[in-house]
Amino acid sequence: MSRETEDDAYAAFVATAWPRHLRTAILIAGDRHRGEELLQDCLVKLYVRWRRMRTDDPHAYLRRMLVNNHISWWRRRRRELLIAEPPDGPSGGAAGTEDSDELYRALRELAPRQRAVVVLRHFEDLTEKDTAAVLGCSVGTVKSQHSRAMARLRTVLAGNPSGDEESSEDPAGSHAPYQPKNRWKNQESAAR
Repeated sequence: MSRETEDDAYAAFVATAWPRHLRTAILIAGDRHRGEELLQDCLVKLYVRWRRMRTDDPHAYLRRMLVNNHISWWRRRRRELLIAEPPDGPSGGAAGTEDSDELYRALRELAPRQRAVVVLRHFEDLTEKDTAAVLGCSVGTVKSQHSRAMARLRTVLAGNPSGDEESSEDPAGSHAPYQPKNRWKNQESAAR
């Protein structure tokens, strides 16, 4: 295949891949600008490998690149001081986007791996097996990450971002701070 033919094939792929994978990239990254940057970086890396790529499904390959590159980016920058709201947020907004904004905020509360599982399972509509293949982990890991992510999303969307559950024994809702089981046994054995 000639260079021009390969470039044309890649350009056609990008034309179909950009709108298809932009939503996934935004949801994984938690921010529109970071999602666009993530997708653009992955498409550049894919162009470099385009001639040698030996896969039947370049969309699956790109999806895996998005997840892996975001996790790598997050690991490099996780020592930064994170704040709840960026100083220069988007201005304006329609009334219909209120629910989706709440969902985006809730997704940003998740760890990157959990966010990737939720996005791939629910927004990309992948099976547990396909999600495990994209993330390079076992199906059991996908199930446990999904379970934890959904529990966290329920508490955040219910307006309880700390994750504390209301005590059914105390109607006032005030309760003592969390104390692990066997705390006293552990302290006694440490004192000996």
